[in-house]
Amino acid sequence: MAAGHRAARAQKRRSVGAGPASTNTMTAEGGAYGEAVRAVRAGEVSADEAADELIGRLTDGEILGLLDGDSPKWLLLLIPTLLGRRPFVAGAVLRLGIPGIRFSDGARGVVIGASTAFPVTIARAATWDPWLEERVGLAIGLETRARGANYSASVCVNLLRHPAWGRAQECYGEDPVLTGRMGSAMTRGIRVHVMACVKHFALNSMENERFEVDVSVDEHALHEVYLPHFKAVVDAGADSVMSAYNRVRGEYMDVNRALLTDVLRHEWGFSGFVTSDWVFGTHDAVASLQAGMDVEMPLRLLRARELPAALRTGNVARATVLQSARRILRTSVLHAATREVASPSATPIASPAHRALANQVATESIVLLKNDTIGAAALLPLAAGTRHLAMIGRLAARANLGDHGSSRVRPPSTVSPLQGLREALPRVRITTNSGRNVRAAAAVAAEAQTVIIVVGLDQHDEGESVVTGGVDVGVLGRSFGSGPLRRALIGLAHLASRFVRGGDRSSLDLRPSDVQLIRAVAAANSRTIVVLIGGSAILTEAWRDRVPALLLAWYGGMEGGHALASVITGSAEPGGRLPFVIPKDAAHLPSFNSAAKSVIYDDKWGQRRLDGEGHAPAFPFGFGLGYTTIEHQLLDHRFDDTGGSANVLVTNTGDREGSTVVQVYAADVSIRRPVAQLLGFRKVTLQPGAETTVQVTLDAGPTLQRDPATRRWSPRAGDWALLAAQHSPVSWADAGPLRRAEGSIDEDGSSDGRLA
Repeated sequence: MAAGHRAARAQKRRSVGAGPASTNTMTAEGGAYGEAVRAVRAGEVSADEAADELIGRLTDGEILGLLDGDSPKWLLLLIPTLLGRRPFVAGAVLRLGIPGIRFSDGARGVVIGASTAFPVTIARAATWDPWLEERVGLAIGLETRARGANYSASVCVNLLRHPAWGRAQECYGEDPVLTGRMGSAMTRGIRVHVMACVKHFALNSMENERFEVDVSVDEHALHEVYLPHFKAVVDAGADSVMSAYNRVRGEYMDVNRALLTDVLRHEWGFSGFVTSDWVFGTHDAVASLQAGMDVEMPLRLLRARELPAALRTGNVARATVLQSARRILRTSVLHAATREVASPSATPIASPAHRALANQVATESIVLLKNDTIGAAALLPLAAGTRHLAMIGRLAARANLGDHGSSRVRPPSTVSPLQGLREALPRVRITTNSGRNVRAAAAVAAEAQTVIIVVGLDQHDEGESVVTGGVDVGVLGRSFGSGPLRRALIGLAHLASRFVRGGDRSSLDLRPSDVQLIRAVAAANSRTIVVLIGGSAILTEAWRDRVPALLLAWYGGMEGGHALASVITGSAEPGGRLPFVIPKDAAHLPSFNSAAKSVIYDDKWGQRRLDGEGHAPAFPFGFGLGYTTIEHQLLDHRFDDTGGSANVLVTNTGDREGSTVVQVYAADVSIRRPVAQLLGFRKVTLQPGAETTVQVTLDAGPTLQRDPATRRWSPRAGDWALLAAQHSPVSWADAGPLRRAEGSIDEDGSSDGRLA
C-alpha cells in the first residue's frame, strides 16, 4: 500500500508539473472521468453512481491524493506570484482524466492573468441589485473558465460586524438579508461555468488575528445573525464551502464538527465539499477529515505526511476517507455535466461587454451622501456652464482598485477619477494638485468654479493581512513543530507582519492630512465636492458640515473613473445605497481590537446597535440620495413564517429619470427603541412623473427565532410592524401592523428562516 501511495503521489506530480497546472492542461474532460460526465449528462447514471465508479478505479494513494493540493510545499513562498498566473490544482489524476479542483480566487474578478476588474464586493452590495450581481457572477465564471480553472472562490459572505475589518471590501455589508441575496446571485452566475465556493465559514470578521482568534457566540446570534446568509448561498447551489482560519468556541474551523457537519450537512443538507483556507487553515490531518473538511489547500502538507499511515493503521476509517472522496468527485462530475457545455475562448476576458458591465456596476454603486443647494440648484450634477474645475487629492490621478492580497485583480487597463473626468469634459479646463502642499492646493481651489477632492483609503490602509505572527508553522513539517527553527520562523513572521500592507484599520477616520486638506480647500471655495474612496465606513463628523456635496465611490474597479465622471456630470445618477451604517462616533459601534485573541459576537452590531442604544447615525443603513425625488407607499402585504411579499406604490415626483431601492423593514414596536430588521428590497427605475407598484419579496428569517434544543424555528414575540422606506427607519409612527398568517410552520417544526 505504501508503494501505491508513492506511485500515486508521483503521478500527481507528473499531472501538474512542479506546481499549479498550466491553463491548457486537463481543462477538457477525458478518459474515465469524461465518460462519467457524459453519462451523468445523458441521465444514464446518477452523479453518486459515477463517483463510486471512479473511486473503484483509483488506488489508495490516488484516493488520498484527492484530499489535498497537488503542489509541493516548497512552492509556499511562490503562492502570491503563481496565484496570478494559473489555477492551483487539487486531486488531479491524469490516467483517468480527472482534472481535479482547479482553483481561482477573486471576489472582484479573476486573479489569473489580465482580467476584468469589477468594483469590490462591498461596492456591488451598494447597488442593492441581485440581478446585476448575477451578471457579474456570470462574467467572472466565464473568465475563470477561460483561464483554465473550474472552481471560483469569489463568494465571500462574512458579515461586516465592524467597518475596521481589513477585508470589509470583500463582503456584502452588515445585513444578513442583503448579504444572502447578493451572495446567492453571485453563486448562480458563477455556477453557469465553474463551481462556486462560498467563504469563509464561519464568523471570520477580523484580519490581523485571523489565524488565532477564538470567537464566542451564543446559539441565537450564531444561527439568527451570522449563519443565515451562508445557508442562503448553500440553498442557491454553492458547490463548495471554504472553512475559515479562526476558532469558534475553542475549536479551529477545520476541526469544528459542530459547524462543518452538524449544521452545514445535517441541518442544512449541504452535499458539496469543504476546503480549508490556504496553507495554515488545516491543523490536524485526521481530525479535520473526521470533522467534515474534505480538502487541504493548496499544498501537500499535513495530509500528505500523515494520512497514509493513519489509513494503514486504522487511525482514520476507510469509510471516512471514501466519504470525502465521494463528495469531491460527485460534486465535480455533477457540475461538469450540468454547466454550460461549450468551453469559452479567451475572447471574453476584459472584453468590451465586460468593461461595460464593470462601468454599469461602478455607476450604480456610487452613493450620494450629501448634495446641498448652492444658489439656485444643488451642487451635483455639475452645472452645464462649468468651464473650470480643480481636482485635488492624492487619489485623484490613481486607479485605486483596493486590496493587494489574494483578491487582487490586474486588469489590462484602468481609469482614474482624473482621466474619467477629462474624457467626459474635454472642453472644460481641469487644474490639478496632489494636496501634499495644503496652501498650494487651496490656491488652486480658489481659482476654480468648482472643486473635487478625492481622498480616502488604499491598500496600505486596509486589506488582507497576508503575513501575520500568528501562523502555525508546524504545518510546514516536523522540523518546524518545535525547537529553534520554529522559533526563528515565528519571529520572522512577527517581524514581517509589522511592515506588510493591509490588515485591519487602525481608525475609521480619514488620514489627518486628508482632513486638513478638506478644511483648507472648503474654506477657499464653497463649491467643494468630496469623493471618498474606500472599502467600508469612513467617519465624516470632523469636516462634513464644511462641504456641500459628498460621494462615496468605493474601489470602483477598472472603469471606476468613467463611472464617477458620469455621476458628477449627470449623464448618470448615483444609484448606490449604503450596505452599512455610518455612525457619528466609532464608540457607537461594537468594540474592535485588532490584536484580540478572543472576541464575543452578539446580536448588537451596525444599525441595530445604534437603534437599540438610541444613537442617531450620520447616515443610516440603506441611505443614498439621487438626482430626483421619489416617494413610497406601502399598499398591502402577505406574510407567514416562510416569507411573503409586499406591494409598494413608487412615484417619481421629480423632473428626471431616477432609481430608488424600495426597502421593507419590520420591528417589534412594543419595546422602547424598536430595532429595524430588513425583510426585503427591490431596485426600480422610473421616468419623471411615473408611478408603479413594486412587489417586494419578504424574508421571514429576521422575525423568527431558533430553539437550540429542537432546532425548530418559531416567530419572535412582540408587536411587529411593517414599513416601506428608502433607508433604515428613523421613526415607526407611520408603520402598519405586520399581519402574519397562522399555521404556516411545517408539522415537523422545520420552518427554517431561510432567505428568499
